[in-house]
Amino acid sequence: MPEHTKGVYEDTATLNLRWADALIDGIVATGIHHAVISPGSRSTPLVLAIERRHDITSWHHPDERSAAFFALGLASHDRKPVIVIATSGSAPAHWYPAVIEANRGNIPLLLLSADRPPELQNCGANQSVDQNRLFGSHVRGFHDPGPAAPEAINYIRALGIRAGHQACWPNPGPVHLNLPFREPLVPKQFPELPKAAAKQTPPAPSILPDQNQTANIHTCLSGRPGLIVCGANTHHARFPDTVTKLAKALGAPILADPLSQLRFGNHDLSHIISRYDGFLRNPDFCQQHQPAWVLRFGAAPVSKTLLNYLEGSDAPTLLCDPFGNWPDPLHQVTEMIRATPTLLCEKLLEMSPVSAGDNWFNDFAAQERALNNRQPAPESLPFEDTIIGEIFDCIPSGATLFSGNSLPIRQLDSWSGTSSKAIRILANRGASGIDGNISTLLGIAAANNEPVIGLLGDLTFFHDMNGLLAMRDSVATIILLNNGGGAIFGQLPQAELKGFEKHWLMPTGLDFSHAAQLFGIDYRRITKQAEFRPALYQAIKTKSGRIIEVIINHKQSLQRQSDYWQSIG
Repeated sequence: MPEHTKGVYEDTATLNLRWADALIDGIVATGIHHAVISPGSRSTPLVLAIERRHDITSWHHPDERSAAFFALGLASHDRKPVIVIATSGSAPAHWYPAVIEANRGNIPLLLLSADRPPELQNCGANQSVDQNRLFGSHVRGFHDPGPAAPEAINYIRALGIRAGHQACWPNPGPVHLNLPFREPLVPKQFPELPKAAAKQTPPAPSILPDQNQTANIHTCLSGRPGLIVCGANTHHARFPDTVTKLAKALGAPILADPLSQLRFGNHDLSHIISRYDGFLRNPDFCQQHQPAWVLRFGAAPVSKTLLNYLEGSDAPTLLCDPFGNWPDPLHQVTEMIRATPTLLCEKLLEMSPVSAGDNWFNDFAAQERALNNRQPAPESLPFEDTIIGEIFDCIPSGATLFSGNSLPIRQLDSWSGTSSKAIRILANRGASGIDGNISTLLGIAAANNEPVIGLLGDLTFFHDMNGLLAMRDSVATIILLNNGGGAIFGQLPQAELKGFEKHWLMPTGLDFSHAAQLFGIDYRRITKQAEFRPALYQAIKTKSGRIIEVIINHKQSLQRQSDYWQSIG
């Protein structure tokens, strides 16, 4: 009997499950093998469809916001989509911050929200809200196939395949499927699993640069002093080797953002510049070193100092972005290159570009060496610059460091340096929010066999304490820099306002050891710098989840940083 005629007279609960089975089968055919589930009744057919399979690992979190960010972390690890499931009503609305981050950060997610059927919409029925296009422009696609229909089983399977592809290409990101189910939701007898759909894993197409455009780019770059600026979102296995070869051929420094994955690794680091946030504060150096061209890869850099330097340049800016995004907050791009970054570098190298000579690059390299050798004086109290230096001393090759937003990522930008250790640095810089960071970190750790360390501020930690529920089964380490609130605002003009502490700093005054105790997590408080390194070594060695809270005096820290920047600027 053809499948579309099967079960015409079957009960609603069985039909719901066959419908969900077919959808999940189509999704799995695209190579998706992780699902994060929050509890609810209306989503029961989806949960049963997941649990009936042996090729999906399911994760569970009762807080939908934390669940979505956990899924974001899982997907960030290998850039493969992760399923997120929630019931109807306000539940999927709690995904919204993670969906925004996934959209801006090109992280693929498949959002499966259960819903009430059409006859229960807009009539006061319980737990029914308008979930149609709930996430607006933040998703790559929205689909509402309507309630389960026996004649459309092949359609719902095909929709699962389509959604899996849509989340991956051409612009990776979240896809939302809103799925109405009629009651009853639990069948009395479970139907057989459908025959598995043929694998249709989305390819990762490489985009060759246009030949004429590449020739023009070669002419622009060759023999002239320029800069290669690399931000986040340049994920490609061969990119570090090819871009560093191109930089060497052109005699150009690479100003490498901490999220570019270029500061650490076994590729050639000779042309990698990481201390630019320091020496570009020197107006004389900036004035004397205006580039003839700027070639950018990936997202805009974290450093405001670097952005200010680039904004002051009238050099042509060439931006390579294969996703169709337009990451140009300075509105300076004169040439948009739609190509795979690695392939663009390879094509330019094939043209044998001419170097600008040694002097241009050597000036940047001299500044890098000078700041590598000129670090702030050691202190008995913990300060962020020393903490960050010791993190990179302690963590092994293969580790992942997840950074919170606000101050931690900026301090990493300033203080990480470079190393031949293979260390990956990740952060939620799509929308740069402080929400969901603990959950993202733990999602990354769940998908990882190597050490995962998080560097988070106290407000970021506070914002996602529900996420700690997933840490009981994790080996991640959280380094909690407690500087008494939103210390980043101390670097802004708001710090001079009368209500600064009340309206901007907002210290919580919480004792975070109680949060660790509540969730059953090992905890250590650090008040002296000498205590930090042994604590971190121990956390990595024991391979168990641990919170290391480092108490920072934000006023002294702010003064220390200000003194240092003034001394080099």
